[in-house]
Amino acid sequence: MSATWYECKVKYRKFDEASATQKVKTEPFLVDAISYTEAESRITEEMSAYLLEGEEIKITNIKVANFAEIHPFENADRWFKSKVALIAFDEESGKERKTNQYLLVQANDVKEAYENTVHVMKDSMGEYSIPAVSESPIVDVFPYFSGDEDETERLEEFTRLKDSVPFDNQPDEELETADSLVTENE
Repeated sequence: MSATWYECKVKYRKFDEASATQKVKTEPFLVDAISYTEAESRITEEMSAYLLEGEEIKITNIKVANFAEIHPFENADRWFKSKVALIAFDEESGKERKTNQYLLVQANDVKEAYENTVHVMKDSMGEYSIPAVSESPIVDVFPYFSGDEDETERLEEFTRLKDSVPFDNQPDEELETADSLVTENE
């Protein structure tokens, strides 16, 4: 059974590090649920970790998200929406048909999101193209796990990847110089 993802817009008080004050924010979160009612219940439960004692949230909108798959990556801090066009050849008409699907991948920038999408699609049997990658406003993703032992391991791995700290991705000038010398000598 495939997951149904619900995008829940939540209004709540959030500590703003820049101004060192509490500000009211409305941000979208993604939850895996089987109905709108369960999505509302789950987002309320998950958001309790973000709230101070006595504070409440207001759910301003819940809608079904159109993501086919969600892919967290280690050392990434933002979510990106990748549009993947699956290409199939229609033998009857003799034309190519494209079917679009959307993936939510975690990355630090658009280039890395594109590379992560290619990594996710590498075992795909059919042809595809990636016509668009854009930053998503999604703040966090809360998958559903039933509590079975296998599911617990998946939850821990998903959470570990999702919450991993980004690393500094600065280029190493010494390695780049060595690479350019090798390329020039070839």
